[in-house]
Amino acid sequence: MIRDILMYMDRTYIPNTHKTPVHELGLNLWRDNVIHSSKIQSRLLSMLLELVHRERTGEVIDRGLMRNIIKMLMDLGSSVYQEDFEKPFLEVSAEFYMGESQKFIECCDCGDYLKKAELRLNEEIERVTHYLDVKSEVKITNVVEKEMIANHMMRLVHMENSGLVNMLLDDKYEDLGRMYNLFRRVPNGLSTIRDVMTSHLREIGKQLVTDAEKLKDPVEFVQRLLDEKDKYDSIISQAFSNDKTFQNALNSSFEYFINLNNRSPEFISLFVDDKLRKGLKGVSEEDVEIILDKVMMLFRYLQEKDVFEKYYKQHLAKRLLSGKTVSDDAERSLIVKLKTECGYQFTSKLEGMFTDMKTSQDTMQGFYASHPELTDGPTLVVQVLTTGSWPTQPSITCNLPAETSALCEKFRSYYLGTHTGRRLSWQTNMGTADIKATFGKGQKHELNVSTYQMCVLMLFNNADRLSYKEVEQATGIPASDLKRCLQSMACVKGKNVLRKEPMSKDIGEDDAFFVNDKFTSKFYKVKIGTVVAQKESEPEKQETRQRVEEDRKPQIEAAIVRIMKSRRVLDHNNIIAEVTKQLQSRFLANPTEIKKRIESLIERDFLERDNNDRKLYRYLA
Repeated sequence: MIRDILMYMDRTYIPNTHKTPVHELGLNLWRDNVIHSSKIQSRLLSMLLELVHRERTGEVIDRGLMRNIIKMLMDLGSSVYQEDFEKPFLEVSAEFYMGESQKFIECCDCGDYLKKAELRLNEEIERVTHYLDVKSEVKITNVVEKEMIANHMMRLVHMENSGLVNMLLDDKYEDLGRMYNLFRRVPNGLSTIRDVMTSHLREIGKQLVTDAEKLKDPVEFVQRLLDEKDKYDSIISQAFSNDKTFQNALNSSFEYFINLNNRSPEFISLFVDDKLRKGLKGVSEEDVEIILDKVMMLFRYLQEKDVFEKYYKQHLAKRLLSGKTVSDDAERSLIVKLKTECGYQFTSKLEGMFTDMKTSQDTMQGFYASHPELTDGPTLVVQVLTTGSWPTQPSITCNLPAETSALCEKFRSYYLGTHTGRRLSWQTNMGTADIKATFGKGQKHELNVSTYQMCVLMLFNNADRLSYKEVEQATGIPASDLKRCLQSMACVKGKNVLRKEPMSKDIGEDDAFFVNDKFTSKFYKVKIGTVVAQKESEPEKQETRQRVEEDRKPQIEAAIVRIMKSRRVLDHNNIIAEVTKQLQSRFLANPTEIKKRIESLIERDFLERDNNDRKLYRYLA
């Protein structure tokens, strides 16, 4: 109003004489005489702080009045607002929240404490919107964050029975989400959560992969790993807003503990074997893809991918040859995934196995077309396997019954007549047979057996009683296989087409065998079990290990030569680093082994040592 009355003076006189404008002069006088008056200044401040305190303790205050007073202080200049109100307000708030956090942390569990902290934070943000300066928001929230969260971070995370580990164990998504959102506001908050989560994960992962009890069933073992991964994936996506750094911590933890157990590659392959044999029956295509993707995710964590390949190849061979795979599509889908992950070399042999199966069908059609007279007798189905593509099996010959050996000879001459320069060796240990049998009371059954079991059973067409020695002599089957094969026919209830004397669980050298005339089964077709893919015994494991180590040698040498060809001269440590890096997609190369391969290449004149510096190598073209 005064400015309006003195408008002419304000517009003409003041600019020319450089005096203070009327409105500003009025505010300055108001500030110096009223707001900064000794009787008013401290009283006003204590009233304002008192009102804020009352509001914090749950009373309702006149927010309109507060807003007007704060606005008045701000109109007098930001320094007045800051000095006369904001600074003392922040100091008092820090004291208030220090006391409150102390009280809460003594009596609340972690989840409740975080709820209270979140509530206080939101209250302060709301207070700013109602009657404080917008710029105060960052300052007051910093006070609450420091006093209620940053100062108690470690205690909250490690709180007994309710801290972070308990939240993770009990899947408390809401509490975890709250902890994540509050801790991300303070320095090192997220790294604190991440470190505790990582060490907890590594601890339980280590227990999972080293507990002998849990290693008895490979399928269960892998399922547990997948369940653990699913659990943490959903925690990270639901509570930690898909934070990439948490995802990386999860991945590095899994990679750490999966490789603590050197049987992980074998177990993952057995898990796939179980799923593709029977576990995926009646499962939709999408679900099959989900399971295969999960397997691939575990595969990525493996450092020894070549060991997995070895086992996978063995298991795939058994599935294909026994016709036990649930779906060819699923098999091929997994091979495509492996190819994408590891390149063409990794899967070329696996793809070759499928090609052989397809070619064998065509070969059999050709064989029967050229021998129409064979349609009446026993039928033969041969799978011709390329030596390089399939897992190498020692070629064990056994004496086939006359009926089948004549057929096999005909097939051999047909095959070698149509293909030049090839050799056929029969892998009798991998085949199966269907034979018709008549038991005591004229009961007829069709028995599905292995080739070895067929050779044994056919002997009983011409004899009632045979000793173990006689069976061994007549069939020529290796002792360990023969014992397993007799065991499955004489000692398994419901499959005991033979009986033995004396009756016991194991097969002895002095046992005698008879046809079990009393054999009955409610099924016409009876499958007599053969031992499917299962965990390897210790000697077999050692043998596979040795084969893997042998296969690695040429790969390491090839990598060294590739590197040296492009670099020409390189020192020892750099070669080791480069080779390890090149081969890590297949396995973790052992520095000692790399050193041996370098020595071997020097002996064979691929490389030479530098005359002055023994750690330098030169490539010899």
